[in-house]
Amino acid sequence: MSNTHIPSVYKALIPIVFLILLLAFNVIVVFGDDAIIGSNQMILLLSAAVAGIVGIVEGFSWKAILDGITRSIGSTVPAIIILLLIGTLAGTWMISGIIPAMVYYGLELLNPTIFLVATCLICSLVSIATGSSWSTVATVGIALFGIGKALGFSDGIVAGAIISGSYFGDKISPLSDTTNLAAAMAGTELFTHIRYLMYTTIPSYAITLIIFLFIGLGQTGSVDLDTIQAVKSDVMDIFFIHPILFIVPAIVILLIVKKVPAIPALLAGGLLGGLAAVIFQSEIILSLASPSASTGVAMYEVVMNAMTIEVSIPTDNEMLQNLLSSSGMTGMLNTIWLVLAAMTFGGVMEACGFLKSITLSFIKLAKSTVSLVSTTAATCISVNALASDQYLAVVIPGRMYADVYKERGLKPQVLSRTLEDTGTVTSVLIPWNTCGAYHAGVLGVSTFVFAPYCFFNLISPFMTIIFAAFNIKIARVNADTEKKTEILE
Repeated sequence: MSNTHIPSVYKALIPIVFLILLLAFNVIVVFGDDAIIGSNQMILLLSAAVAGIVGIVEGFSWKAILDGITRSIGSTVPAIIILLLIGTLAGTWMISGIIPAMVYYGLELLNPTIFLVATCLICSLVSIATGSSWSTVATVGIALFGIGKALGFSDGIVAGAIISGSYFGDKISPLSDTTNLAAAMAGTELFTHIRYLMYTTIPSYAITLIIFLFIGLGQTGSVDLDTIQAVKSDVMDIFFIHPILFIVPAIVILLIVKKVPAIPALLAGGLLGGLAAVIFQSEIILSLASPSASTGVAMYEVVMNAMTIEVSIPTDNEMLQNLLSSSGMTGMLNTIWLVLAAMTFGGVMEACGFLKSITLSFIKLAKSTVSLVSTTAATCISVNALASDQYLAVVIPGRMYADVYKERGLKPQVLSRTLEDTGTVTSVLIPWNTCGAYHAGVLGVSTFVFAPYCFFNLISPFMTIIFAAFNIKIARVNADTEKKTEILE
């Protein structure tokens, strides 16, 4: 049989249905939040096996399938390197005091009259610095949640402000795994993706802040600042905290503005973080090193551990425990494992023509740019709900629609932006999704309670569709050529 034909959509959906059913069982019935640390990866590989079997029955050769897997995984190599460098940077920025300083000065911004806006802004700053909404909520988010309750705000509103700010930072941070993943799936450069993402993200965030401002202005009460003062005091006792630490993030931001590629920019940020740790936090480094190590060896040992494996600074403050721990590169390996498993599945689906078959069925509903963007958004949200994982909500639609956007003359950043505006931010709104379950568990608030107040997460999908509907900042492949032609004429 020919291995170039396109299978029917019913056969193409067999691996998808298998994947969705098994993932739902895996997350909802068996492992819950822990599904993301291994079992979901195995299910992706099993689903790839099912896809391979169906493909071979359809006449596709094993060599064609293996070549598809190789191409698929090969396309993520830059993203994998970036993820490793993110682990390096996160480790050195923690022991250098950069991230603790951001938390310290962020807490300085608190004002009871604008608490919700301040909460959103603080979580945004920390999330941009760490690239993780999860660690932001589990650290500064917990402290802010307690203060919000003392002020008299409802649990859902405070949780909504924390999550909105955390996901804004996660979404635009070059350190975020989902941000890197969306860019990789669409085939665009990381910083191009982030710059283009700003067009829809900033309006969504501005509307969110305005809503929280109006809610906050109607709130009366007083706040006990003991919790915040305790956190700030402990940070000051452990680290040397000074604005000079922000030189390192400023350099990285400058490199980004100057359009330096992501890999060298992040490598520079990680190395500069290590240098800052040696200069400003020498006492901490010596306390973490082997007792018999000389000063030079101790510096090297602790900085290298922070970059590669793990480092943890002892503290009696439970709110600071997660913030003062980092797993370096090893902390990224689970995400890389998931990416490899997902790309194996995607490679088989692509090699056997299944993705094209499914995509063609969806494309029939997408006659215009706005309908294509809307269809992509609906697909991302559906995968979030059915597969219970935000990474899959980025990976699967990204693989499905990449060629379609190219054929329609749309640049890849249009797709990557849509993936982020819908796939990343809506994951927390679904109770059985790993993100929704995680944040509900950390904050002790049901997803159904905080979801209505996650304004940023709710607004973002509509914003990306509105931009498409009014043809605002929709990058087209031939746009530059058309402008040059108009000038010549």
